[in-house]
Amino acid sequence: MQVADFKSFWIKYKDILLYGCSMAACMFLLNWMELRFVVYDHAFELFIGCIALLFTALGIWLALKLSKPKVQTIIVEKEIPVLSTDHFVPDEAAIRRLDLSKREVEVLGLMAKGLSNQEIANTLFISLSTIKTHNQSLFVKLDVKRRTQAIERARALRVIP
Repeated sequence: MQVADFKSFWIKYKDILLYGCSMAACMFLLNWMELRFVVYDHAFELFIGCIALLFTALGIWLALKLSKPKVQTIIVEKEIPVLSTDHFVPDEAAIRRLDLSKREVEVLGLMAKGLSNQEIANTLFISLSTIKTHNQSLFVKLDVKRRTQAIERARALRVIP
């Protein structure tokens, strides 16, 4: 647009442009006064709202930080004796020292094969409660708390293959 075109445009629409600019200035002034009125009149509510937003954000951040699982990998090296089962001969001295009966050794062997208490009871044709009694007796004699510990201890003592 050239200068001459701008002057003719200004002359033609001067009233409309001045009216529009004055309306924009008035709207800006009114909005600014309204904002100041809201801030002064409701300063306490705005202050409390800002604190609430701050603590909400802090709570969300803290919850995410605390609920994140702390995973730590611990590597435990343990020697496991591997014995040949081809020519396995149970250590009779260990069996006598632990005071294990033949049935307990038999239950321990079936336990080592991975059979459940019910499967052991069915294999030996005895009741489930008898198997549980044998288990408890084995745990006491081998000084363990779990089946896997009992099997591991019995293998280490060469009671079962």
